[in-house]
Amino acid sequence: MFSYVEENYLKAIYHLSQHGETSVSTNALAEEMKTTPASVSDMVRKLSKKKAVDYQKYRGVNVSNKGKEIALKVIRKHRLWEVFLVDKLKFKWDEVHEIAEELEHIKSPLLIKRLDEFLGFPKHDPHGDPIPDEDGNFSSVKKQPLQDTEVGAKATVIGVDDSSPAFLKYLDKVGISIGTKLSIEDKNEFDGSMDIILEESKAITISPAAAVNLLVVIE
Repeated sequence: MFSYVEENYLKAIYHLSQHGETSVSTNALAEEMKTTPASVSDMVRKLSKKKAVDYQKYRGVNVSNKGKEIALKVIRKHRLWEVFLVDKLKFKWDEVHEIAEELEHIKSPLLIKRLDEFLGFPKHDPHGDPIPDEDGNFSSVKKQPLQDTEVGAKATVIGVDDSSPAFLKYLDKVGISIGTKLSIEDKNEFDGSMDIILEESKAITISPAAAVNLLVVIE
């Protein structure tokens, strides 16, 4: 059994390691967890004893197969709860992250299985992130930042790289959400902003900061 804090560490290592592909320094992990390197080292030793992480001095830490499995289960629960909160309880997509952070540590596998079934087996959360299945597998889609999309292209919004409430509220304000279809009209050389047309023929200008954090698939 892993504690709330241990699960959070494993989830952080999984994300920072690019899904287990590279090792993570204790300093980077300390910054992510908002704690000291000494506290991180203590936790890494505990997780190593539980065979949830692989650690090599001076090379960093990564999730083991066991740790990756646990991290993916936590991520699965988090994203399913976000879908539930938005689709069934009518929360806004900028309101659900903190609540899901608490709900993701519920231990009942049966509850999560029933939740997944109740929601109709969703593949993505409200922010466009893929939801792992019971075996930790998830579908991948070739997506790219709006900023990298060529003028004249048509695209569909599939996710965000910044899920902060401020950015999500901004997207709500300009009328963009997951599934929004748009076309690129122009890229402004002066400041890098982009003129786009939304599916309802609404013309808006997107700043470079927004364009780099808005993920799309090209039609």
